[in-house]
Amino acid sequence: MPPNNPSQTDRFLRLVLASILLFLGLTLLAMFLYAGGNDLDPNTPGYSFTRNFFSALGRTVVFGRPNPASAILFFIAMMAAGLGLLLFFITYPRFFTGQLSCRIWSLLGSTFGVASAVAFIGVAFTPADLSRAAHVQFVAWAFRLLPLAIICYTFAILQHRLYPGRFAGIFAVFAVLLAAYVWLISAGPSFDTPEGLVIQAVGQKIIVYASVISIYLQANGARGLIRRGFFDPGK
Repeated sequence: MPPNNPSQTDRFLRLVLASILLFLGLTLLAMFLYAGGNDLDPNTPGYSFTRNFFSALGRTVVFGRPNPASAILFFIAMMAAGLGLLLFFITYPRFFTGQLSCRIWSLLGSTFGVASAVAFIGVAFTPADLSRAAHVQFVAWAFRLLPLAIICYTFAILQHRLYPGRFAGIFAVFAVLLAAYVWLISAGPSFDTPEGLVIQAVGQKIIVYASVISIYLQANGARGLIRRGFFDPGK
């Protein structure tokens, strides 16, 4: 249920911020606990930032080695990220209730955003070693839908008479990065080669961290507007 007053909106946004910090902390810990190996060198010890994908953390078994600690942490991290994103897109339309065009863009953006969040939750439930086809589809749709949500909210912010325009700039940069990543995973170099693996793995890291930073900045900025009384999301 969307929040219906400023204090409740602020609480929801604090939960979004907490989910992002939890995702970052748990994935970093999962990297330390990863059993080791990548697609080009199964005997590599530990997790390689440039040769392993995030999905490797969620595998229950990696190259014949059990990976329970990393897999559990990755599951919790992805659930936190997906639920945080879901909460953000449920909450954010409250800032765009005045102008009709802003309401339309924000509701459209949240429709895409909620669908993307559900796809990210789907990633948590489909480890790459157990449900690879479903895992790949959830990842693909998560990153196809999220750019649409971000573009819609960029327009909503730009058309709003009061919302600070710098937040549209944050979303615009993020949208460009998302579009570039969608191109990378669909038409970029294959990860079957050493060079392609590094490009794809590093590209994934960039977009994941860009995602959490962008949503963090937007949620924190919205909280700042509530604190200053600049805009009342309850109206």
